Amino acid sequence: MSFLEIRKVSRFFGGLAAIKDVSFELRQGEILGLIGPNGAGKTTLFNVVNGFYHPSRGDVFFKEKKISGSKPHVICRQGIARTFQVVKPLQRMSVLDNVVASSFLRAKNKEQAVEAAIDALQFTGLYEDRDVISRGLPLGKRKRLEIARALATQPEVLLLDESFAGLNPSELDESITIIRRIKNKGITIMIIEHHMRVIMAISDRIVVLNYGEKIAEGTPLEIRSNPLVVEAYLGETQSA
Repeated sequence: MSFLEIRKVSRFFGGLAAIKDVSFELRQGEILGLIGPNGAGKTTLFNVVNGFYHPSRGDVFFKEKKISGSKPHVICRQGIARTFQVVKPLQRMSVLDNVVASSFLRAKNKEQAVEAAIDALQFTGLYEDRDVISRGLPLGKRKRLEIARALATQPEVLLLDESFAGLNPSELDESITIIRRIKNKGITIMIIEHHMRVIMAISDRIVVLNYGEKIAEGTPLEIRSNPLVVEAYLGETQSA
């Protein structure tokens, strides 16, 4: 049984194809990296998967059930959560209350919501900051708060959109550890990331987009040595 399947998905904005006839599967229990140059269509694809955009063509299936066309909260309740490239916590609320708000997707009462939120904060190393107003957090902790909010919805699939962007080396290492622990919890991950050290270290497989089209798919070793990928993306990245 396929887990999450993107089947010939296209998304047009006017006459421009942000993604065009993209197909691949996300296998249960893996970390799948999604890479490509800026403007390649990566975040647009995430937006289609989690319901912010409807595909212009093609479909998305989760556990063999069509989910494309469903609203984001419906898809989240079915088990697909995501983070966002631009982190936007509920700035006037505490770290704990930010996560409690997400916990109510499944919690039957406030007690359950707080319990789930505390679990997510402990898991992401933010428990000591639970009473801090979120707008006062540094970027690295705001990125982790975004992950905690997503985890509080108890997902089966987690879509991570540049969760490592802007982090210093020690924060990168902490985040890599958290991502691996998420996988060990049995949560399947698809991650957009420009840090090649990160994506090559944590991914089981990688899909590469360029100008809205899939140009390669394979293991990190296969992707690193693929001439199309080197020409379109890795050559520029590795020389930077």
